[in-house]
This record gives sequence, C-alpha cells and structure tokens, in this order.
Amino acid sequence: MLWGMFPRAIGDGIELRPLEECHAEALYRLVERNRARLRIWLPWVDTTRAAADCLEFIRTARAQRAAGEALHLGIWAGGQLAGGTGYRAIDRANRSASIGYWLDGEAEGRGIVTRSTAALTDHLIREMAVHRVEIRCAVGNTRSCAVPARLGFTREGVLRQAEWVNDRFQDLVVWSMLAHEWK
Repeated sequence: MLWGMFPRAIGDGIELRPLEECHAEALYRLVERNRARLRIWLPWVDTTRAAADCLEFIRTARAQRAAGEALHLGIWAGGQLAGGTGYRAIDRANRSASIGYWLDGEAEGRGIVTRSTAALTDHLIREMAVHRVEIRCAVGNTRSCAVPARLGFTREGVLRQAEWVNDRFQDLVVWSMLAHEWK
C-alpha cells in the first residue's frame, strides 16, 4: 500500500496524520465536546464513552492500516486535533473505497473537510488506483452533503433507512466520483 503521503500538509495550517496511541485522550475530549451534534449523524459516537474507547479505535485503525485495509486519519488545524477522516474497506475487486469525515463544530465553515476530502480522493485515485470513491451522508446532514457537492461528486440517489444511528434508521445520500471524472 502507498501510505507514504501521510502525514500530509494540505494548506492553511491543515494537516492529515495517522492517529497514534498518544492521541487517544485528545480524541476523546474532542468527541466529548462535540457529542450532542455528532451523535445525530454518526453511529460510533454513543459507543465512545472513554479515552480507552478511542485508544482501542486507534489500535484497530493502526492494524487496518498495516494490513492495507483502511486509513483513518486525524485532521489537525493550527496544530490542534480538529476531527477525523479516512477511508475504510477498500474493495479491491471493484477498485472502490468509501470516505468518511467529521469535524469539531468550532472548526466548521473554513473548508477544512472539503480540502481533506479532496486530498483523500486524489490519493485514492492517483496513488491507490481506485476507480470509484464513494461518500454517504445522512439526508438531513446538509453540511456533510455540501462537501461532495462542492468537489463535483455525482449524487446517485438515496439508500432508504440504511444506517441505524441514535435509536433510529436514517436515509443516506450516496455520492460518487469516478477516476476519469477527477480533475
């Protein structure tokens, strides 16, 4: 796997870095500070109850990275951990991958996730030879859906009641970018 581009500075004081065990406490504090707004959209928030849960996630992410299965990164803005992004479950047979992201509420509105997603999409297409990059966002999560729209992803449709989050099913908008469409 070509993981060499990370850590990577992507401009305006933003950097994408693999999470290390020493980041577990900072990651937990960030999740805790944003818990109320994140748990509406993300299924993992309610099971993140302590820094130990973040440590376990980081250890799993490192093992997935070593196996070439996935890449989970921290988003740093101005030297501070501000969120997370990455891709999971690369489908080698179909040369596709799915990107996910989340950000501290105080860091929203500055293009951080858009730039991070562009960098990951570029990495997947140019360095990993992925043909299709997918992003799934909850229908009501307009901020999240705006990211792939800004980057020129195609809105393919809606998966009805596709994800169980916070004791309810939510519909997911599916966005995609094909290698030949990426600028």
